[in-house]
Amino acid sequence: MTGGEVAGILVAVFWAILVSFLAVVLVRLAQTLRATTKLVADVTEQAVPLLADASAAVRSAQTQLDKVDAIASDVQEVTSNASALSTTVASTFGGPLVKVAAFGYGVRRALSRGGDDAPARQTRRTVIVGRTVPSARRRKQKG
Repeated sequence: MTGGEVAGILVAVFWAILVSFLAVVLVRLAQTLRATTKLVADVTEQAVPLLADASAAVRSAQTQLDKVDAIASDVQEVTSNASALSTTVASTFGGPLVKVAAFGYGVRRALSRGGDDAPARQTRRTVIVGRTVPSARRRKQKG
């Protein structure tokens, strides 16, 4: 065997090893791609129903929000009506009721004096820890 033939055999052997190595790599790559394809198909199979459920939930939430919005606008209208009614009642009955209350207070005060011209004296007492203490005496006003 000559040197050229030995070199040719060595190149052929290295070439065979390289092709074998590349074949193994390609087989493993094909297995990985198959597994990835199967995984993507499984995820898609499970994700589609979940997306449909999520879409239905969002539609339901939107319907409920529309109902709440309608209720809120009705409550706002009722509040404004109650405010207007309160203002009307206060302006209509407020002044006369104050006058009637003042008149009633004056009548009670006059009746409690019993026709006496002197102002009615009331003794006020302060209670401190179970003891009764008389209040300060007032001076009579001259007038």
